[in-house]
Amino acid sequence: MELRHLRYFIAVAELRSVRAASEQLHVTQPAISRQIQDLEDAIGAVLFERTPRGLKLTAAGTAYLDEARDILTRVDAANRLARRIADGVHGQLRLGFVENAAWIGIVSQAFSAFQQTAPDVALELTPMNTPEQFDAIAAGQLDGGFCYRLGALPQGIAGVPVLEQNVVLAVPQSWSLGSEDAVLASELVGTPFIAFPRRIYPAYYDRLLSACAERGLTLDIRQEASTETAILSLVSAGMGAAIVNAANRHRPPARVRFVELRDLSVPLPLEFCFLSAHTNAALQRFIAQLQ
Repeated sequence: MELRHLRYFIAVAELRSVRAASEQLHVTQPAISRQIQDLEDAIGAVLFERTPRGLKLTAAGTAYLDEARDILTRVDAANRLARRIADGVHGQLRLGFVENAAWIGIVSQAFSAFQQTAPDVALELTPMNTPEQFDAIAAGQLDGGFCYRLGALPQGIAGVPVLEQNVVLAVPQSWSLGSEDAVLASELVGTPFIAFPRRIYPAYYDRLLSACAERGLTLDIRQEASTETAILSLVSAGMGAAIVNAANRHRPPARVRFVELRDLSVPLPLEFCFLSAHTNAALQRFIAQLQ
């Protein structure tokens, strides 16, 4: 049995005429009659009574008509759903992001704009640091994410450049250090610092300490915290200074002051990363919109 058997049956049942169904479907009358006979043989029941006034549904035919209509309605709905998924306007999109990246206009705007253009795609957004995102993307737990790229991307992962950030010094509001809102690295010698453990993001940690060393500054790390939010809370408490992503300026803690580093730079390129061999049409739509 094929869908055309159901379509022919419904047309004949509604029009009560093979001839009328033939004209509507643009199929010859013998072909329709043969398909109806095949359908009855497959079901094992007579669907029509042949009367002088035309065809009349039997009790079995009447019951079958309701079910046939329901089947075709569901098939049509399934076809529409499949097309919407293939067009990237339906489905699911699991995206990661570094928390401070979402405070930058373009990232939050990308989420908002996509939700408006594809409201039937379920967006699942998860804050993660960059190494965690790379692992989740590779494992298929994320479709993509906004990551800070330092060095080559992991194998099989592609990226779309978004913007480039840099670092800034965060100090307690009560400190006089950097009173002119700018300091040299050499002025920070002996300053107690707060940083994150190297295991959180080894590539960034090593690049930061190397950049400091090139300017004659060895960070005197007194406290460690796993996120910049936690680091800034310790700065706010007066526990020390910290070199953090300049994106934090978009959400300054009440008791923290940001100071420019005149001679210290650690570029932080933000990219949207994803599996280069992905098959998610919603992801492709997000990438195209981001670009």
